[in-house]
Amino acid sequence: MKVMIWGATGMVGQGVLRECLLADDVSAVIAVGRSAPRVEHAKLQTLIHTELLRYDDIAHRLGGVDAAFFCLGVSSVGMDEPRYTTITHDMTLAAAQALARVSPAATFVYLSGAGADGTEKSRTMWKRVRGGTENALQRLALKAVYIVRPGIILPQHGARSKTALYRLLYLLLVPVATLLRPLFPRDILTTETLGRAMLNLARRGFSRPVLETGDIYTVSRLPVSILKE
Repeated sequence: MKVMIWGATGMVGQGVLRECLLADDVSAVIAVGRSAPRVEHAKLQTLIHTELLRYDDIAHRLGGVDAAFFCLGVSSVGMDEPRYTTITHDMTLAAAQALARVSPAATFVYLSGAGADGTEKSRTMWKRVRGGTENALQRLALKAVYIVRPGIILPQHGARSKTALYRLLYLLLVPVATLLRPLFPRDILTTETLGRAMLNLARRGFSRPVLETGDIYTVSRLPVSILKE
């Protein structure tokens, strides 16, 4: 597979990138974003692109893609709805629409969040905007669109958030969540688990387009041999 990752420098994106680089069935990885990942690999190509609402200039680089993983995202804390919508909804749709025009046979996997509201009626702004983004993606002319909604995510293998506040929160969260994870493996995910699940969705798919934490855990554990059948 030839895959693209938006947000490969973020915490979850780092986990997805690691799994793609380790996978024997992934031949090329294109990381799209404002900055390059911190890793180097023979499979990895970096596509620096700062205009995340427009793709006309680089549309030719999106051709022949088998799977795309969209891991860009920001916290809604301190943001008004128009600004959050631009980053969360508009940037996501711009990328997915550009991909659909030149690689309609691609599978698109979108990193959302636990609690996103698909009815778009929630009183909580971020839940409503995330849900609207999920719905808009599923209307696009792509081979498949999958939405993953993780809750607690533990960073592994050196993955770290780009946001200073989140890094501080993870310093407090990780020790407790690590102790609890053996008791609640389907509820407390890791960047490795999430990366494997998203890659497995590209390989075989899933029975439903929206995956909650338990579904993500299940898909992450399916062996590649089964996924290739």
